[in-house]
Amino acid sequence: MNGIYIHIPFCKKVCYYCDFHFTVSLKWKDRLIDSLIREIEIRKDYLDVNTIDTIYFGGGTPSILTQNEIDRILNQINRYFTISQHAEITLEANPDDLTPSYLKKLERLGFNRLSIGVQSFIDADLKWMNRRHNANQAENCIRMSQDAGFTNLNLDLIYGLPGLSMDGWKQNLEKFISLDIPHLSAYHLTIEPKTVFGHFKKKGLLREINEQDSIGHYNILLEKMKQEGYEHYEISNFCKNNKYSQHNTLYWKQGKYIGFGPSAHSFNGHSRQWNISVNNAYCDAIDSGKNYFETEQLSTAERFNDYLLTGLRTTWGIDKSIIAGYFGELMLIYFEKELKKFYGSGFIIENGTNVSLTDAGMFVSNKIISDLFIVD
Repeated sequence: MNGIYIHIPFCKKVCYYCDFHFTVSLKWKDRLIDSLIREIEIRKDYLDVNTIDTIYFGGGTPSILTQNEIDRILNQINRYFTISQHAEITLEANPDDLTPSYLKKLERLGFNRLSIGVQSFIDADLKWMNRRHNANQAENCIRMSQDAGFTNLNLDLIYGLPGLSMDGWKQNLEKFISLDIPHLSAYHLTIEPKTVFGHFKKKGLLREINEQDSIGHYNILLEKMKQEGYEHYEISNFCKNNKYSQHNTLYWKQGKYIGFGPSAHSFNGHSRQWNISVNNAYCDAIDSGKNYFETEQLSTAERFNDYLLTGLRTTWGIDKSIIAGYFGELMLIYFEKELKKFYGSGFIIENGTNVSLTDAGMFVSNKIISDLFIVD
């Protein structure tokens, strides 16, 4: 599978937890879209493939774009790439941007999946995170999306919030379940240094949730989703009826993808590339023909580490035969030796040549995976 990611770095409001590249100023939106369209032409040969299986508009807030702006971007993609007949085409959206007329426009443009940033169905939590919408808007936009024919929906929810009770988290999950949505992305709140919450924490105005409550939220999540028949197929992702996120699965299975827009990342199988994260500098560089990205050629050890990092996030895990075939027998010997550290821990599952993490292992996956890394 091959994918395209489009980064739209604009938002109407600052969410206090967000660490992605964005700006609340729309002053240069037209210029940036022009540059993004130009970048698609410049880098059309990066993947060395032509057929695209997934297109993902992320951000930022892509639903800030007008129909005409999205249409221009999609037309440029279609000019230089062949889009698979069954391609998954996703737009990340904020609840208050979705109206019946906007949803009809998205459907006409070819979108067949929406990822809606709800984060919570509790108004107090939404206000605390400085979200733009309220709980009623969140529920209404979901029903509008379903009425408009969007059956392939994802919702984002955040747990691990200081002050979020066990009952409050259950309430969020019960509301999600009642709306009959096939996919959930549930993220534990992480307080990053350069966010508003990071600033609050540094000043002593915010304390992270304690470990016991954090584990409690996670266990409730697992229990509720299992009860309702959702598959926990990646650390933060759950689906039913095989409604996996094809775009994210491409990342986790080491597929090739190209990212357009400031801060967007790309991977072509042997190197990684990331665009600069300054909007005007990105536009200036494209206009003048200068370099606007950095490239990293991956060593065998780095490709091995990437395979562990992405594969062990998922229920599919990794395969020892792939390690031996792609990275060599010495890598396999190293891996098997390091894996022994976790025997009896309850964190890993071995099934033939396959190795994956248990639910408990997924909760501490960063520690497990980093311990298995090769350090050059």
